[in-house]
Formats: sequence, structure tokens, C-alpha cells
Amino acid sequence: MYAPANSGHQKAAFALDGACRSLDREADVLTIDSLNYTNPILEKVIIKTYLSMIKTTPELWDYFYDNPEIVKKTERFRSLIHRANSAKLKTLIDSFRPNVITCTQAFPCGVMADYKKINNLTTPLIGVLTDYLPHSYWIYERIDKYIVPSEAARINLMNQGVDSDRIISLGIPIDPKFADELNKTQIITRLDLDPSKPIILIMGGGQGIGPIKKVVSRLDEVDLSFQILVVAGKNRSLRNQLKRKRSNFKRRVKVLGYVNNVDELMEISTLIVTKAGGLTTAEALAKKLPMIIINPIPGQETKNTEFLLKMGVAIKADDGAHLVRVTKKLLRDPSRLSQMRKSAKENGRPKAAIRIAEFVLGL
Repeated sequence: MYAPANSGHQKAAFALDGACRSLDREADVLTIDSLNYTNPILEKVIIKTYLSMIKTTPELWDYFYDNPEIVKKTERFRSLIHRANSAKLKTLIDSFRPNVITCTQAFPCGVMADYKKINNLTTPLIGVLTDYLPHSYWIYERIDKYIVPSEAARINLMNQGVDSDRIISLGIPIDPKFADELNKTQIITRLDLDPSKPIILIMGGGQGIGPIKKVVSRLDEVDLSFQILVVAGKNRSLRNQLKRKRSNFKRRVKVLGYVNNVDELMEISTLIVTKAGGLTTAEALAKKLPMIIINPIPGQETKNTEFLLKMGVAIKADDGAHLVRVTKKLLRDPSRLSQMRKSAKENGRPKAAIRIAEFVLGL
């Protein structure tokens, strides 16, 4: 179970789905957007509110996010929503009769934890974290196991009262194809790029969130030779605007929409400028790709950024001018890029989905 669509949580769920099927062809796997299944109207309201908040009042999201006071005050409200979803969940559980339930987002995990409690369900429930540190909305007594990406996450959960034997560190589940080494020359040729010049990849998640236009404009000012590869995701407006401006750029700027070959794009890139989403950064680690983090969303992405900086795999750019300075510094310092790639290799877990699927099937 995951929520919502076109998110890192969905990508993680699909990665686990594929990994389970690859390990056991007889496994009957159902992967479902729990919020859309139980309450599609509420899903639309939540997504619209969230996107509006992080664009216009990110400080408000920062206040609500992982605030113990807010977590406590909303406990009864969340319980009521969970109970309201029980009837549809019962239909789903009774018809599919799962041996294991795995959730890659806190909301469906909370719903299922309360459902287990109300209905005395004994089916194992696994919470799979898709960010490097957990938040308080993950804490439920009926979650049997937590799969976490780091030792820091394990300690954090223990500090919030979760027993150590309920926590397993296996990584963030990404598509196993990120573990494959690809032919860079073939990919660069297919994308009509210059193999002799560095490539800077710019991403803003599946929704194309963040100051991507400004990032492209500022990087275009850098007086070094390189190419820019932009993934606009589902943001059609951003994609169209950048395509219209391409003739004004001093350098080669290739603009893509929502793609399914991020592994190829990361394989050929010299570095990536991105938000600090859990899946994107886990994929970058798997591809040993140095990161420049810009405008992380307050809350989870801020925590992810802190983790990545500590690991030495990323640099945070505070604004456009800082981005220009950092980009120049990295492109002029191959040894620094090499060290960041080494740190990424040490911290990446490209086969996490397989390891987690092995554990799930083992139950």
C-alpha cells in the first residue's frame, strides 16, 4: 500500500512489487493507492492542499510536520478517519486475504495499524520508510516491523519508543535496475548529447516541484563548458516554458517530461541538482552521483538533506548565487567529485528492494 500516485512512495511500492514477483513467480501481489481506494475525494483535497502549502506557505508545513503537539492534537481526528475507512478495507482484506501487508507511506500504515487493532487482525504489518529519518506519524503499536534506510533512522525510532527487535535496516526500496552498469556512450548518443562535455541533471521529483526554471537560468550563466538535462516530471507548464526558452540558452539544454529511464539519465550525469526526496536521492546514491540540494521542502526533505550532507554525498546550495559557486567549484575539482562518488557508493543500497522483498516473502 502506498499514497499518493506519482510519488516516491508509489515508486517504492512498485519496486517492492517487482522484486517480490522476480523472487517468487507464484507470489500473488496486490499494490494499491490506499488513499485513492478508501477515499478518492479526500485524496484530491490532501494533495491540492499539500502542493499549495509547500508552494505558498512552506513555513506552515514546517510547523505542522513532525510537531509532537500537532501529532497529539490530531490523534483523535486521525483515528476517526481510519475508522471511516474500515468498511472498504474490510472488503479488500476479506477478498485478497493477504499473508503480509507492507506500506511505503505513513498514512496507509496508520490506517492498517488501527484496523488491526479494531478487528484483531494478526496479519504482519510492515512499515517501509522512504526517507532517511522517520517522523512521529509512523509510530503505531500494531506495526510489526519497520524497514529503515539507516542506523540514524533506527536510533530515532528507538528514541520514540519502538523496540529494537521491530526495526530492520535494509535501505530505501528502489528499482533493482539502478544496480546495473549501463553503456554511457550509447545513452549519450541516443539523447543527442556531447560525450566530451559534463552533464548536469536537474530534477524536481515526479511533480516537477521547485525553482527549476531559476536553476536552469542560473546554471546557464556559469562560464564553464557543460550540458543541462532537465526532467520536468508531470509539470507540463514547466516543460513547455523551458522548451520555448531553449534558443535563448548559451548551452545545450535538453528538456524531458515524466520519464521511466532515470537510471540511464543518472548513469551519464556528472552531478545532479535536485530536491531531497527520499527516492530520488536513494537512486542517485545507487548510481554514485554527486548531489547539489536546492530548496528542500521543509520537514522530511530538510531532514534528508542533513543526512546526505553528513554522509558527504551532497552539498546544499542556499540560493542561485550559491548554486553557481558550488557548481563551478565541483566541476573544477575532479578529486572532490571523486570523493563524493566514493561516499555515495559506500552509502547506497541499490539492491534494497530485493533485500526487503526477501524479508517480506520470508514472513
